[in-house]
Amino acid sequence: MRVAAADVIRQVLTENEIEFTEQDGAFTADLPGERKLKTTVTLTVGAQAVQVHAFVARHPDENHEAVYRWLLERNLKMYGVAFAVDHVGDIHLDGRVPLHAITPTEVDRLLGAVLEYADTSFNTILELGFASSIRREYDWRIARGESTRNLDAFKGWLEPR
Repeated sequence: MRVAAADVIRQVLTENEIEFTEQDGAFTADLPGERKLKTTVTLTVGAQAVQVHAFVARHPDENHEAVYRWLLERNLKMYGVAFAVDHVGDIHLDGRVPLHAITPTEVDRLLGAVLEYADTSFNTILELGFASSIRREYDWRIARGESTRNLDAFKGWLEPR
């Protein structure tokens, strides 16, 4: 079953023209997004299941409780993966799928879920957990007359006070 699962993952990544590396049963690929420009996902074929893992954001600078609560509330509505926090507080998406459930449709669905959840959550995570840093960056750019284009997603609350 392990070989079959690896073959399915390889097939889906290749057919979708997603560049990937493969090493010891682990497939790593970068999924392009809109808000989070790139999400690196790893699908690892184990003895009983395929583990899905993706880094989403580093540990929040502030407002930890609100960030983690928001992530837990999101988990209630998610498919295949859930938000998790590692020992330093960095935010990841993780999941496990039994080998017998690994089909091309399921792999495509899992990759889509990782991309969707990482991408649509990214700006909210930044707003909740990095607002002070974003504000400082915005103020610094305004003071120097530099572009704030990459901060446009936060314009609603970044406008000068």
